[in-house]
Amino acid sequence: MAKTDIKQGDEVVVITGAHKGKRAKVVRYDRPDERVTLDGINMVKRHLKRTEDGQGGITEKAAPIHRSNVMLASLWEARRAKRPAAKKAAK
Repeated sequence: MAKTDIKQGDEVVVITGAHKGKRAKVVRYDRPDERVTLDGINMVKRHLKRTEDGQGGITEKAAPIHRSNVMLASLWEARRAKRPAAKKAAK
């Protein structure tokens, strides 16, 4: 198992993928699979069957993403601060 610095409740930035650049809080961290579930990121639709207790339907929930695709927000800001001003002006 790899050492990690990400914990539940931390603010992270997605560094790759469809949600690149978005910030979110870690809702759940699954250590064995090295996957994090973020609040409001990577939302997927789930079709629920109607049961005796409740109503079925289509709900949205956050799907987990791999921890290598996120970085702590504090480290992200420190990395951005180190970049030269010339590269920032070019964009």
